[in-house]
Amino acid sequence: MLVLAIGYAYYHPLRSWLQTSHELSSRRAEVGRLASEKRVLQDRLQFSASSDALAREARRLGFIRPGEHLFIVKGIQAWRKSHSTTIGGDGK
Repeated sequence: MLVLAIGYAYYHPLRSWLQTSHELSSRRAEVGRLASEKRVLQDRLQFSASSDALAREARRLGFIRPGEHLFIVKGIQAWRKSHSTTIGGDGK
């Protein structure tokens, strides 16, 4: 009977310690994953702030530099399709 009482007295603290240990290891894994994600995002931020990246994004949005002329060409796919046999068969 005394062994059961001692076992019962140790059961709850031991169970609590095991749960806390498991929670701590999962939190450490999450911190490691978040630190890795932070490094990736910082690298992306540093790259996107570069002048080359800003210029590429501006071009993608349709902005042009002062003094340049914007030309909009339509029907390129139809032209390629109609001229694919004369260009070499692959459209290039």
